[in-house]
Amino acid sequence: MRFSAPKLIDCMGGGRDADRPTELFIVEGDSAASSINRIRDASFQAILPMQGKPMNAVKADLDHLKNNIQFAALFEALGVDLGSQNREEDIRYENIILLFDPDADGIHARTLMLLFFHKWMRWWLDAGRIFDVHAPQWEIASPALPQPVYAATPNHLQRVRKHLREKGVTDIKTRRFRGIGSVDGPLLKRRCVDPATRELTRLTAAHAEAAMQVFRDLRTLGRGSD
Repeated sequence: MRFSAPKLIDCMGGGRDADRPTELFIVEGDSAASSINRIRDASFQAILPMQGKPMNAVKADLDHLKNNIQFAALFEALGVDLGSQNREEDIRYENIILLFDPDADGIHARTLMLLFFHKWMRWWLDAGRIFDVHAPQWEIASPALPQPVYAATPNHLQRVRKHLREKGVTDIKTRRFRGIGSVDGPLLKRRCVDPATRELTRLTAAHAEAAMQVFRDLRTLGRGSD
């Protein structure tokens, strides 16, 4: 079966680099991939756009995963064959970074990807090779501030606004980014792409297990409302 898989935007070495760890950004769609492509360091940073929300790999069997266009593209990019013995040194990139839109759909897609790694590539998750980075969802500016500040979630935005009001800052303007593609290039590079300035979260099995518990709780609440 042939896959019209999303095109991998590879790094120049096409694999591991002795001087700098290679990394694969997994992003939502072509717009996000194009934005990252303009600001990445192509010597070690590759990009794989995912088209649409990933399937729930926790419930899927191996055949369904291999025949899913999104995961087939991921396996091809990484150079792995699920169901076979994969050695750490066989994976084409040393680190994987999840960079999804900072909205509810993006959070859900990122969680589904994390659950995939937890079930099917747990050894890579346990090796500390899977990371998450959050793009800002809001920019908060005021003439009283030397530079804008940023919030990644609605709760974070409310905390920032409350803190500013407590400091006497009342002339506050907010701008919402509608996705990775709408974030200014220099800001996106500084917050998410440049290793010198970004803040990555190393994902672990504990993150995945907490996400699964949230899903279980939501299912329980849904059955209780019937």
